[in-house]
Amino acid sequence: MPALFPARRLAAAGLLALTLTVAAPTAPVPFGALPALAAEKGVFFPESFTLANGMQVVVIPNHRVPVVTHMVWYKVGAADEDRGQSGIAHFLEHLMFKGTDVIPPGEFSRIVAKNGGRDNAFTSYDYTAYYQNVARDRLEMVMRMEADRMANLKLTDAVVYPERDVIIEERRQRVENEPADRISEQINATMFVHHPYGTPVIGWPQEMSTLTREMAERFYKTWYTPNNAILVVSGDVTAAELKPLAERYYGAIPARPVPERKRVAEPPISASRQVELRDAEVRQPSVRRTWIAPSYRVDPDRQAYALQVLAEIMSGGSTSRLYRSLVIDQKVATSAWLGYGPTSWDMATLSVGASPAAGVSMDKLEAALWGEVDRLLKTGVTEEEVATARKRMLAAAAYARDSLTGPAQTLGAALATGQSLDDVESWPVRIDSVTAEQVNAAARAVLSQTNHVTGLLLPPTGKDS
Repeated sequence: MPALFPARRLAAAGLLALTLTVAAPTAPVPFGALPALAAEKGVFFPESFTLANGMQVVVIPNHRVPVVTHMVWYKVGAADEDRGQSGIAHFLEHLMFKGTDVIPPGEFSRIVAKNGGRDNAFTSYDYTAYYQNVARDRLEMVMRMEADRMANLKLTDAVVYPERDVIIEERRQRVENEPADRISEQINATMFVHHPYGTPVIGWPQEMSTLTREMAERFYKTWYTPNNAILVVSGDVTAAELKPLAERYYGAIPARPVPERKRVAEPPISASRQVELRDAEVRQPSVRRTWIAPSYRVDPDRQAYALQVLAEIMSGGSTSRLYRSLVIDQKVATSAWLGYGPTSWDMATLSVGASPAAGVSMDKLEAALWGEVDRLLKTGVTEEEVATARKRMLAAAAYARDSLTGPAQTLGAALATGQSLDDVESWPVRIDSVTAEQVNAAARAVLSQTNHVTGLLLPPTGKDS
């Protein structure tokens, strides 16, 4: 968690690759080239205020170019849907582009494009977000438009039901026709047998076809209110400049009561499970194993930061343990990785995976991969490995502010999943305090669990590598 499902276009898919979380192998920075960084509090240095109606506003000044990223985050996602209505959060995200009395259906994005900007939206389990990248002098325009659809969305059967066909087709194209996405969906559903994280963000097909205008309107009126939203603006603007605009457009929208987020708990499961998908479209087989892991918000033993350091050690580029062992030394894999992302409202997951090199059997690949996991559990990581990982991660944090959209993405996701600005700004200090003992304890706590799910993506029988 979280799983993203960008709407309408694929442009948003990469935007939430949070700078501060290692999720997969990346190009390494030579260790000797990294600056000697002191772990000081502060990453994005945001400014913040709250409107009278309860809407939180965050500003991340960046005056390098006269451009801004304007984002509205709603603290609701697919995991907040009523049972039997899977996909309604993502469906409403599509419908938010269908107009108001002021802006006709489809005109929102056309207006942004005519003014030289770019817009999109995305849905995850825990939040839904809408964004525009525009020139600084177009900021007021997009604020006025976004506030309008926050309060005045107009839905008719004529726009709702054709769009339902669109999301059903989107599922066919992006999930049902993609073996990698299909097995990911099945691994998730097997991992979470009761919690809504096991239901796909886009929805199950039999439920998507029953979604109605009334359901969408009810979801909109329940959750889309300023006191359940966060405005994040990054770029060439200050809080003093933004505040009067925020008060004029968003501050004029009355607050409404918002229900408490109620998620069913996952039952205790001790058995390991395996999912296997064979498909003629599979060109590159792979294996993946997933465990339940703590998130920032659900972390009684404070292991989230240690697990991020573990991910850097195991998967932080071509010098990482997994890549060096499986790809370079043993030559059994073309890729090997450990992924972990702690930004979730409820629990998170940690996964280890690999794809075989040409001519290498899946049995041989699995033996090598699980051998590395066993070695980690038995011998742990060293203080030198932890020190190197911390240094790389602090360098990444230092460079994170260079991005325009990245800081808005990071802060919006954090705030929507229960973190505070202080939590984000304290990230370097907390990472720098992680020890090898803490990394080893966190690794053993997660990877020793027996309720993991293993996924195998394979070509048809008889065509394995």
